[in-house]
Amino acid sequence: MINLLTELEGAVRVAMAGHLRPDGDAIGACLGLGHYLRENVPGLEVTVYMEEVPSQYRLLKGADEVRTDFSADEEYDVFFALDCADAERLGKARKYFDCARRTVCIDHHVSNPGYADVNEIQPDASSTSEIVCGLLDEDKISLAAAEALYLGIVHDTGVFRYSCTAPETMEMAAKLMRRGVDSPRIINESFYDKTYVQNQLLGRALSRSVLLLNGRIIASYMRLKELELYGAASSDMEGIVETLMGTTGTEAAIYMYETAPDEYKVSMRSRNIVDCSVIAQIFGGGGHVRAAGCSVHGEICDAVDVIAHHMEEQILNAKEGNRA
Repeated sequence: MINLLTELEGAVRVAMAGHLRPDGDAIGACLGLGHYLRENVPGLEVTVYMEEVPSQYRLLKGADEVRTDFSADEEYDVFFALDCADAERLGKARKYFDCARRTVCIDHHVSNPGYADVNEIQPDASSTSEIVCGLLDEDKISLAAAEALYLGIVHDTGVFRYSCTAPETMEMAAKLMRRGVDSPRIINESFYDKTYVQNQLLGRALSRSVLLLNGRIIASYMRLKELELYGAASSDMEGIVETLMGTTGTEAAIYMYETAPDEYKVSMRSRNIVDCSVIAQIFGGGGHVRAAGCSVHGEICDAVDVIAHHMEEQILNAKEGNRA
């Protein structure tokens, strides 16, 4: 594993960012590492860049200090790319990555090619927050840093329900809880509590969902005009695909929402067979075996059909393999 102090040797100005449309893990990893570096490396100037932090994550200390303005031309000694499978996913923060004296990538996406000067990529880790936690001196982790990292682990494991949850994950979460983390508060406020808009969108998604391949695949979508009606942001769609995945008998779930006319952001989840990351990469996306995403163009029915077709091929191939 990398040594953070070694990577920061001689550094004065440090910045970090996660991926576009940041989720709990990207936000938790950035804020957690940011707190730790400020508190334990004297004289270090640390800046966290990100798109606007969704409301459910604003309970974290420092969330209101994240820099969302990327207009200034800044140069940094070290730039950390966290929970970001490729440099393009840094969005507008990419320019700071490109001109940094040294770049470090910490990530757990299996599709990550290792694009920084120094890379700590652990595809078997539950989350980037778990990896970051493993790089820190446990005795020097403050409550603020612990809360951020714990939230990141909670969200990428689906509150420890997903297959990426290993014994090491639980042990890391326990270490953070010993720093004083209020686990019920973090879980309830950031994961389970939903706004009226989020519940309305979830209701629409569930009511129009369809079962494919004799119930092995479930799919749903949201039109742009519906999102505009509710004034919804992309963060308001979090959790919908996981709820679809909870349907008895399904192996995979597809959720799409329109970002521009005939352009859709796709989220995929699976239980045991479908490798979502393989399908996502076909369409220029990425992610994990059981959770991945991409973007597609075209009519909604055609878009659902083509994603479902790739899932069906994997399911049928697995069935044939079992027969052999």
